[in-house]
Amino acid sequence: MSRESSISEGGGWVQWFCAMEDHQFLCEVDDEFIRDNFNLYGLKSKFNFYNEALDLILSSETPDDEDLEDERFLEVYQEATDLYGLIHARFIITAKGLGMMKEKYLGGKFGACPRVLCERQNVLPVGMSEELRTSRVKVFCPRCEEVYIPKKKCPDVDGAYFGCSFPSIFLMNFIQEIQIPANNQTYVPRVFGFRIYKKKGSRYQDNQQKAAEITHYSEEQLKKLRGKNDQQTKEDYVQK
Repeated sequence: MSRESSISEGGGWVQWFCAMEDHQFLCEVDDEFIRDNFNLYGLKSKFNFYNEALDLILSSETPDDEDLEDERFLEVYQEATDLYGLIHARFIITAKGLGMMKEKYLGGKFGACPRVLCERQNVLPVGMSEELRTSRVKVFCPRCEEVYIPKKKCPDVDGAYFGCSFPSIFLMNFIQEIQIPANNQTYVPRVFGFRIYKKKGSRYQDNQQKAAEITHYSEEQLKKLRGKNDQQTKEDYVQK
């Protein structure tokens, strides 16, 4: 719990939470936005301690070591982090939220594309599902239009804190201001200078099927993921 208690006072819960290690992708949502019931529509049913979690988010005080050792507080705290994350996903597609995320993007706060031919193109955070506890946050490269695991894995940042639509909305809003270089370079496998044709490992191999387009996890994919997670849990239990 040392990293949670490393920031002691000042700024309230939101500033404290966003300043934590591995939370660099998150921006600080305005109290005014959080207090507007319209912006919270549909969230209450997802949480057992909704009112307590909301009060914690709006608190001007930050948790201390004693709070972080209290089981009841930790239950509320976990719900507060998820509630804040879902509010955050709504805030970052507003004009003010997009402006804050633009500053982070231009400053390279989200990292760079790991693809060599993208030449360290800045990336944007994205979720593979709108549902909590489905997938951790990923990053989207606007140059090659592929999704990757962030270099800094952000283990407690859920993809739902950003949603599936954020990168597209961001790029649509700043299309005139942010110029993305064309993705006109493709790596071609070769052996001693000759292209590999119709062999495994070649992009020209026979019976090449069109790649499936994925913009988010479908219900079928979610079921498979949950099944894998359940199986992994059983295996871990047997090993113990």
